[in-house]
Amino acid sequence: MADFQNHADRTLELLAITPGWAKLQQIRPDCDDATAAAIVEEAAAFAEGIIAPLNVVADREGCAVINGRVVTPDVYKAAFRQYTDAGWLGMDIDEAYGGMNLPLTLQAVCGTFFERGCVALMMALGASRAAAHLLAEVAQPVIAEEWVSNLVAGHWSATICISEPEAGSDVGRLRTVARRGKDGWRITGQKIWISFGDHDLTQRIGHCLLARTSNQPGTRGLSLFLVPDRHADGSGNGVTLERIEEKMGLHGSPTCALRFEAAQAILLGEEGRGLPQLFAMIERMRLQTGGQGLGLATAACDIAEAYALDRRQGGAPDKPPVAISTHPDIQRQLAQMRGRTEIVRAALLEIATTMDLARHAPSGPARHALESVSGFLLPLFKNFGAEAGFSIPNAAIQVLGGVGYTKDWPLEQYMRDARVMTIYEGTTGIQAIDLLTRRIWRDQSVGLALCLERAWEEVSTAADTHREIGLAAIAQVKELAHHMDAMKVDPEAGLARADSFMRAIWSFISIWLAVRLTRSAAARSAAEAMLPVLAAELTMYATLCR
Repeated sequence: MADFQNHADRTLELLAITPGWAKLQQIRPDCDDATAAAIVEEAAAFAEGIIAPLNVVADREGCAVINGRVVTPDVYKAAFRQYTDAGWLGMDIDEAYGGMNLPLTLQAVCGTFFERGCVALMMALGASRAAAHLLAEVAQPVIAEEWVSNLVAGHWSATICISEPEAGSDVGRLRTVARRGKDGWRITGQKIWISFGDHDLTQRIGHCLLARTSNQPGTRGLSLFLVPDRHADGSGNGVTLERIEEKMGLHGSPTCALRFEAAQAILLGEEGRGLPQLFAMIERMRLQTGGQGLGLATAACDIAEAYALDRRQGGAPDKPPVAISTHPDIQRQLAQMRGRTEIVRAALLEIATTMDLARHAPSGPARHALESVSGFLLPLFKNFGAEAGFSIPNAAIQVLGGVGYTKDWPLEQYMRDARVMTIYEGTTGIQAIDLLTRRIWRDQSVGLALCLERAWEEVSTAADTHREIGLAAIAQVKELAHHMDAMKVDPEAGLARADSFMRAIWSFISIWLAVRLTRSAAARSAAEAMLPVLAAELTMYATLCR
C-alpha cells in the first residue's frame, strides 16, 4: 500500500493548494477535508487491494472470441462487481439514479488510482460512467431512469461507437444509416475501435452510436442513438461481433468491430445534433484519458524512485557501492519525471474544480468564463496527460536500466498500454487543431486570456526567481497568441504550426502550475528543478511557431 498511500498523500496535499477546491468547498460543505481524505484513501486502498492484482494477469491472459462472443479474463468478473457494488462507478452521478452525487473533482482524483491499478478494465467502467452522464442529459426520462440506474449498478454497460472503416477522425464521412419505420428506428452499418464492444461482464451492452439520418453533408446529418446489443428478453438485436483487434497493449480490453443489421435503436436528443450531444460523453472520456496517463506516470515515478534508493552501484572504488539515487544524473532524471507528473496532477485538479464550479454557477457570464477555461485546458490535459503515461514509464526504464526492460517490472506494460492514449478520444493533431482553430481563432482567445489572469494571480506573489520565470512566460505567451491569431488569414500556415503552438501553451501552463507546486512540500524540489527546463521549452516551441 505504500506507493498507493504516497499517491493519495501527494494528491491531497495538492488538492489543498488548488484555488478552485476551496471555492468548491464553500458550495459543497459536505466535502470537507476529512470527508475528501476518507474518500481518497479508501479509493487508494480499493485500487491497491482489488484492482491492481488484475493488471499483469489480464495483460498475459488477454481476451478471446469463443462461440461468437468475447470472453474476458476470469479475474475481471469479481472485481467488476465489487467496483460497482462499492459505488465507485456512480460517484458523480445523481442520487436519483443510484449515484453518490459527489463532485467531479473527487471522481477524477479517485479515477487515477483505479487507472493505475488496471487501465484495461477501466476502459469498460469509464465508458459506462460517461454514457450514464450522457443519457442523464439527453435521453427521454423513462430511458434515462432505466439505463442510468442499471449502468450505475453494474447490471448493464455501455460503449461509444463513432469510428468506421475509412471514417475514423473524419466523423463527417460516417456511413452507418438509421431508418425510421413503423416500429421505430433501425441501424445498419459497421463500427470499429469499440472498447468492450462485446464482453461477458454484464447482461446487456448499450452502444451510444452516431448514424446518418439525413443527406445533410458532414456532421449535420448525424444523429445520436442508443442501440442495445440485445432486447430485454435476452434475444439478439442485430448486433454481431466481427472480430477483436490484436494490439500492442491493453490486452485485457477487447477492441471490437461490430456489424449492425437493422438493429432497433432509441433516438437520443434532437435529430441531426448527434455529434454536439455526444460531446457530453466525449469530454468525460477525454478527462479520463488524461487521468489514465497520470495514473501510469505516478506508478512509474514511484517505481523509479524506490529502485534508485535500493540499487547500489558506483562511488569510490575502495568503498561499498552507493545508491544510484546519489548520482547527479539519476537525480536529474527523477526530478524531471516527478516534476512533469505532478504538473499533470495539478492540471487535473485545476480542470476538474473549474468544471465543478461551472456546473454550480448560474447561467450567464460567470458560468461562460468557467466553461471557457475548462474548454481551453481540456485538450491540453487530454494530450499531455496521455503523453506522460508513455514518456514517464519510458524514463523510468532508463533509471532501472536493463531490468526495466524485462517483464519482471510493469514498466514495459505501462508503455504498451499507454501508447494508444494520444490516439483515441482525439489524436494529438486533432487536439492541437482544436486549440488553435476553435479556442484561439473562433473564441478569440477568451479561455487563454482567463488562464493568463489565473496564472498572474499566483505567479505575481511567488518567490523572486519563480516570479521572474512566470511573468516572462506570461508575456511570451501573450505575444505568441497574438502572432498565431494573426495567422488565421493564412490557415494552412497556422495549422502547420498548431502542434508547436499547443506545446508552447502547455509549457506555459506547466510553468504556472510548477510555481503553484513550489508551495507543496512533496513536490517543491522537483517543481523548482523543472522551471528553467520549462522556460527553455516554451522559448523553443514559440520559436518554431514563427
